[in-house]
Amino acid sequence: MPPATVVTKVAATTVSNTQRQKINFASRAFQKSRRRDGDDEEEQGLLRGDDDGDGDEGDGHTPKRDYAISPAESLKSHGYSSKDKSRTVPFRPSDKLQSKFPANLVRNQKYNIFTFLPVVFYEQFKFFFNLYFLLVALSQFIPALKIGFIVTYIAPLAFVLFVTMGKEAYDDYKRHQRDREANSQRYLILEPSMTSTNPKQDPYSLAESSSLAPHSSLTSFLNTRSVPSSSLKVGDLVHLEKNQRVPADMVLLKTSDASGTCFIRTDQLDGETDWKLRVAVPETQKLEEGELVGIDAEIYADEPIKDIHTFIGTFTLSRPPRPTSPDVSTTDLPLHPLPPSISPLTAENVLWSNTVLAAGSAVGFVIYTGSETRAVMNTSHPETKVGLLDFEINRLAKILCAVTFALSLVLVALNGFRGLWYIYVFRFLILFSSIIPISLRVNLDMGKTVYAHHIMNDTEIPGTIVRTSTLPEELGRITYLLSDKTGTLTQNEMEMKKLHMGTMSYGADSMDEVAHQLAVAFGENAEHAHMRQGSLATGAQLATRGRRDMSSRVRDVVLSLALCHNVTPVTNDDGTVTYQASSPDEVAIVTWTASVGLTLVFRDRTRMELQTPTSARLIYDILEIFPFTSESKRMGIVVKDVNTGEILFLQKGADVVMAKIVQRNDWLEEETANMAREGLRTLVMARKRVSGAVYAEFKRRHHDASIKLDGRNEAMQDVVAEYLEHDLELLGLTGVEDKLQDDVKGTLEILRNAGIKIWMLTGDKIETARCIAISTKLVARNQYIHEVAKLKTADEVRDQLEFLQNKLDCCLVIDGESLQLCLNLFKNEFIEITTKLSAVVACRCSPTQKADVARLIRHHTKKRVCCIGDGGNDVSMIQAADVGIGIVGKEGKQASLAADFSVTQFSYLTKLLLWHGRNSYRRSAKLAQFVIHRGLIISIMQAVFSAIFYFAPIALYQGWLMVGYATVYTMAPVFSLVLDRDVNEDLALLYPELYKELTKGRALSYKTFFQWLMISLYQGAAIMIMSLVLFENEFLHIVSISFTALILNELIMVALEITTWHLYMVVSEIVTLFFYVLSIAFLPEYFDLSFVVTIPFAWKVAVIVAISALPLWIFKLIRSRVAPAASSKLL
Repeated sequence: MPPATVVTKVAATTVSNTQRQKINFASRAFQKSRRRDGDDEEEQGLLRGDDDGDGDEGDGHTPKRDYAISPAESLKSHGYSSKDKSRTVPFRPSDKLQSKFPANLVRNQKYNIFTFLPVVFYEQFKFFFNLYFLLVALSQFIPALKIGFIVTYIAPLAFVLFVTMGKEAYDDYKRHQRDREANSQRYLILEPSMTSTNPKQDPYSLAESSSLAPHSSLTSFLNTRSVPSSSLKVGDLVHLEKNQRVPADMVLLKTSDASGTCFIRTDQLDGETDWKLRVAVPETQKLEEGELVGIDAEIYADEPIKDIHTFIGTFTLSRPPRPTSPDVSTTDLPLHPLPPSISPLTAENVLWSNTVLAAGSAVGFVIYTGSETRAVMNTSHPETKVGLLDFEINRLAKILCAVTFALSLVLVALNGFRGLWYIYVFRFLILFSSIIPISLRVNLDMGKTVYAHHIMNDTEIPGTIVRTSTLPEELGRITYLLSDKTGTLTQNEMEMKKLHMGTMSYGADSMDEVAHQLAVAFGENAEHAHMRQGSLATGAQLATRGRRDMSSRVRDVVLSLALCHNVTPVTNDDGTVTYQASSPDEVAIVTWTASVGLTLVFRDRTRMELQTPTSARLIYDILEIFPFTSESKRMGIVVKDVNTGEILFLQKGADVVMAKIVQRNDWLEEETANMAREGLRTLVMARKRVSGAVYAEFKRRHHDASIKLDGRNEAMQDVVAEYLEHDLELLGLTGVEDKLQDDVKGTLEILRNAGIKIWMLTGDKIETARCIAISTKLVARNQYIHEVAKLKTADEVRDQLEFLQNKLDCCLVIDGESLQLCLNLFKNEFIEITTKLSAVVACRCSPTQKADVARLIRHHTKKRVCCIGDGGNDVSMIQAADVGIGIVGKEGKQASLAADFSVTQFSYLTKLLLWHGRNSYRRSAKLAQFVIHRGLIISIMQAVFSAIFYFAPIALYQGWLMVGYATVYTMAPVFSLVLDRDVNEDLALLYPELYKELTKGRALSYKTFFQWLMISLYQGAAIMIMSLVLFENEFLHIVSISFTALILNELIMVALEITTWHLYMVVSEIVTLFFYVLSIAFLPEYFDLSFVVTIPFAWKVAVIVAISALPLWIFKLIRSRVAPAASSKLL
């Protein structure tokens, strides 16, 4: 087969004249696209080939391709390739074709009925900690190894497992309920009329049957069927009503608006709250809803990708609906049908799933379902998050296990490996099992519950919810904060603050002067205007000529701003009018022009109407629109005044590009810099009058460029630049403010002082993000901002990285495209350099890119990463972080529900991290080490006891004493450590530097662990040896003596560890001591009451406790004087 040259992916494919391949319905888009090449003769040949081949479909030689393949691939392959997921889907596709694509199911569950137990058990027992207890508990079923009560080994483990399993099961059940709700939402699908017996029959007869019904939009309702979202398939025609969620990715065929446009809300997809305009396919917009099911057409769609801003496809209409006139017989039809019409499809013709239809009704053609939709492809599945503290304790447990094993071997070795020495090793292992206390898990889990309770009941951060109760300690160790911009740092509410016109500048407080000048210019009586505005008409004092000149300049700039935009006024149900556009800046400017007297009252794709201060109407025809793109950084429009016939080219854009287009001036650069320093988003407004002849010439050249196949965009841009974009009259400069969330500046400053590096990841434009970085004080005053955009080659990336390496004190602003290139080519170098920068702003980031950045920082730095966002597009990032925080905002609760913590304001982060996070980590670290000390000390005593008694593996304390030691006798005082604090709340927030110390992880490290190990070794040995020395004559009472000393020692140790006393701590110490004394009377098998109440018992126990605890108290006192903790210096 001669090689096919793919000209464009959209539609055009060049084929040699000799190719007479048999062509079927699914690959017809490829053949029809030849018509673009303009070679009529060759085209007719192809069409005749089409007719010839139709009769031979399915003859056994060429497989009948009733499945989706791309036009470009149609010559390369005769079989369905699962790798190439592009598709050509005809209207009314066969069931076989529809079954090739994934079901339209939403599934966020982590488990099913078969995987629940195995996965949960794996998640629990992959921790050495739990596995160790499981083995110890199982060993108690072997008679030779049995020591004490079995229940003391099994009950704590079972308790921990049941609590975890119950929590996981409940969480997954809630996820299942949410999935089921989404999957069962009902949608109307359009179907061929039931008068036709075969729905896959000839399209002409279908068109005929549908034309029997009256031509109205109600026709379609005669042939609709309500189906759940999960039953939708590729190729279905779905009817959507206002405020309905789009259930799958679909091409927009028809809208209720005559112009063929509709608005959608995309906040759950890209995080932007402004409405987006979508355009129906022009060929189908002309048809009635009832006719859509009958047309002979097909849609080619490229394979599914993650990028929500890109879509490549074509719509091919083979034959228009058959004329219904009885005079036209089938014999009158031409022998060769008319060439099919092919329309390119782009992202503006597509409704992505999870967006919401904001106004009117629409009909869409499903092209991607289920896992192939953009929304699902940009969502990552959540992992079970485990705090770093748990991993650290797991590592310590392994060390303790090694200590236990070594101790057991030493004792057996000292005994000379006599008898069944391996049984003795195991018995010693079980005797010393308290070295790794299972109560540690129980204590830490209960502690986490207490911290969560404190957070949720803090009156200063109302509405805060802890959704993952296993992570509060992580809040105290954050090093990197990754934040979304829109709705997180900003309110996404724009307001026009400044208008600068070279010689005149109007601030927010002098806009009434603009209204007055506008009223004068449009001929309204100045005095009347003065009364209406209620302000002093300062312009009235000027000379008449000067006033007229000023007024006309104001009119020019305001009129241009009122015309140069993509804003549409939408009338709500209650009669109020709201402005909708893809950019909130444009809405702010049009709202402002209305406030000063020039109101946009009507807009469609060809016409715009404005109302002047005198209530007159100005009508303009829209001749051309050049939309804003991140490359062009400007938006232009050509309009024609209906009354005067004057043609105007209006353009507004970023100063960097507009400076070269407008006439020379001496103020633009300086004023733009001034506004940028204030954090305002600037737009330069300019215009040019165009004569009819010039416009006609431009129109012809522009059209020629628009039908080119190679370099179309560049050719069109060149024509615009040649005819329009030069020597524009500079009218003015606007400054729009994006309102920040409450106290964002203060919060970011405090967090930066706490040693947290802040990254801003946004889907917004570079210019916008840069403004917000300045206005939020993310960038320090006079700090250099380094912009990186449009990188294409490895050399460019290398140069930029070398520059950054030598300038680590700057703020990096990078676009998504360049970011992806850096990650693809120099991932490690890029992350290594950027993680050292004080601030990074990444723009035009896809949801997946945000998540990738979070994972990379985690993996590379091994530091804790916190992500915060408020929209559906932030979910992936939130789930990829060590700690995900969701803000309940205007964009709904999707981020809040997926997060580990949910807050209502960004500023609550300060209290959450610097107070609750810091306390949670410090308390858990202290609690964990104390519980380990509690287990170690009793095991050291056991080891000393066994060594003295001929290395026999006999338990020193049995039964109730062992149960009581970990519960009644010590649990309350030890657990009261979760209420300890080193500084009060005001100091913690006043000195954020205190937080910086914690991120180094010194509260629980190998150093502190070995300190506690040595303390336990000393105290255990001291209590046991002193008991034997002082009570050698009362040898039978060794248990009561040493146990009493041990309990008193532990209560004193808790008291020494407390920094700030709490009422519960005092009560727990006193009550525990009372319970111990009381229990002595009820445990005669361990305590001889007649001996315990004697004075020698009391003073000897006091001496033992003094020897074990006093040196530690003295050491702590000296240390607090010589090397005090940072927090103690503030008290």
